[in-house]
Amino acid sequence: MQGDIFATKGIEYLITVVYLLLLAGLAWGGTRRSARAPARRAPRRIPWFSVPDGFAFHQGHAWAAAADAGGGDVKVGLDDFAAQLLGAPDGLELPGVGAALLEGARAWTVRAGGRELPMLSPVEGEVVAVNPAALATPRLAAEDPYGRGWLLQVRVRDRAGWRHNLLSGTLARSWMRLAADRLRELLPQGLGLGETMADGGAPVRGFGRALNESQWEAVERDFFLVA
Repeated sequence: MQGDIFATKGIEYLITVVYLLLLAGLAWGGTRRSARAPARRAPRRIPWFSVPDGFAFHQGHAWAAAADAGGGDVKVGLDDFAAQLLGAPDGLELPGVGAALLEGARAWTVRAGGRELPMLSPVEGEVVAVNPAALATPRLAAEDPYGRGWLLQVRVRDRAGWRHNLLSGTLARSWMRLAADRLRELLPQGLGLGETMADGGAPVRGFGRALNESQWEAVERDFFLVA
């Protein structure tokens, strides 16, 4: 009988311990959730400028992408940052077929809003084609920079390694996001854009035309890497 009492008491004790452990676990879990809540990361801000997959980017805001399966020819053009800065170009000055391009050297010039923007080549090689549609209708370079607005087709000298100094994928998106942040810091006000940039929204297409001379020079130097 005494053994039955001890057995009963043991079971009751075990049930009590399990119950207390469950309560402690629930309390601990609630505490962890409360502690974690303030530290929850906000969703990543979508950058203003598109960075599609399949393209490699020079830090002077030109892109390159394979034009054929063999990888010997690449198409190049200006990226969405340049397209939105300039708006619809008034004209393009492109090198002719047979011209030699050097990576990081001046390759073409875009005219827009009374200004000229020299741009650097993302690759080294020989120009084998010029986009006649972009020459005839320069606005294509800004309206569809990654498609119909391509500028040149280049036969690269380094078929295997032309991407080595360019940015793509996650790295390119991080770089473009950083460029957007730098632009906001460099040009927080005085762009003639109202509250567009101040409230975190996207810039007005062609916002570069509202820059004064010192702001334009800063953009050329800091973003397009030209003096």
